[in-house]
Amino acid sequence: MTEQPASNRIPPAIWALTFCVFGFGTAEFVSVGLLPTIAADLSVPVSYTGLLVTMYALGIAVGGPLLTAITGSIERKKLLITALLLFVFGNLIAYFSSNIYTLLISRAITGATNGLFLAHAVVMASNMVEGNKKATAISLVFSGLMIATVVGAPAGTYLGTHFGWHATFLAIIIWTLAGLIGLIFVLPTQPKPVAALRLGDIPVVFKNTSVLIILLANIFAYTGTFVLFTYISPVLKNITGFSENLINLVLLIFGVGVALGNFAGGRLSDRKPSKTLVYLFLFHAIVLFILSFVLGSKPLVFALVLILGFLAYGNVPALQLLAVQLSEKHKPGSGGIASAVNVSAFNVGVILGSLIGGAIINSYSLNTTPWVGGVFVLIALLLGILNYRRNKTSEQ
Repeated sequence: MTEQPASNRIPPAIWALTFCVFGFGTAEFVSVGLLPTIAADLSVPVSYTGLLVTMYALGIAVGGPLLTAITGSIERKKLLITALLLFVFGNLIAYFSSNIYTLLISRAITGATNGLFLAHAVVMASNMVEGNKKATAISLVFSGLMIATVVGAPAGTYLGTHFGWHATFLAIIIWTLAGLIGLIFVLPTQPKPVAALRLGDIPVVFKNTSVLIILLANIFAYTGTFVLFTYISPVLKNITGFSENLINLVLLIFGVGVALGNFAGGRLSDRKPSKTLVYLFLFHAIVLFILSFVLGSKPLVFALVLILGFLAYGNVPALQLLAVQLSEKHKPGSGGIASAVNVSAFNVGVILGSLIGGAIINSYSLNTTPWVGGVFVLIALLLGILNYRRNKTSEQ
């Protein structure tokens, strides 16, 4: 199949990419629920298995951009298929693992291929539609990740706890192979990048002030989100007073908000992503500050967690679209690397948020996490305003 011109309709290939990204998202998020099961089976402390989450995030943050740069001259359909095969290989290592060390290696491989696949999938999806649908196309690809938090991770956790954690990785392998077959048939062949960057050209992305502003906004926004979200279960249990069952329901509601925010964010960002970003950051910070005052009210917390999920992930399409467009404007051929680096920025925010949140809890208390997170999102808001002022003329 050859390349298709940009369309105002959503082509089947984008849905196939979403299907594959769901598998990546499930692999990333399911490990959190399986940590006790894996720890018991391998006879290691839970703190050791926690490295499985960290290793996957590091694989995305470091390996994603490096692999994207190294493979920049390869035709993108062939590249995505290769990435899926590597992802299957990494999960096969996990399936046959009998110790924590090989499991950690598998997480590094799968995390890196996640970053590689997502970076190019986003660029390809935006190229398949007209200009006023690009953010929507990006949001659809990312919706695979969002739906994975609501459906894939809980289903994988259930499967792993009832049939053994190896069964979860086998299910991910089967899902990925199905997505691979789908991509072979529906994904159009893409032309090789006209000016593909090399490994040594990665600094070009960071030297672009416009892209750097977006990357920093991404880091600060998700640092603020995960200062609270990393420890939301103990917050809900010890401060709000929710039972374990209600906590699971609240987390499900958060996931619903995440999915809705991603879809809505894509629609809102189609025409004026910079302006949309400012409003999303503003309301995101406001909700975090409000939460810090109402943690004792179950009805308000229940409602605000839904809104928080919506706002926290509604900015994903705008951030990704701006990173790619602003980078391509400055240096043609750099969109893939910019996309990968922006995904890395998200994961850097996740890591920093969890570390800062832990430090705050140790030094102060759980109820300080919402407003501290709000402060970080306010910094993201200032960066969003700066980006808007630099780009509002072109977006009008």
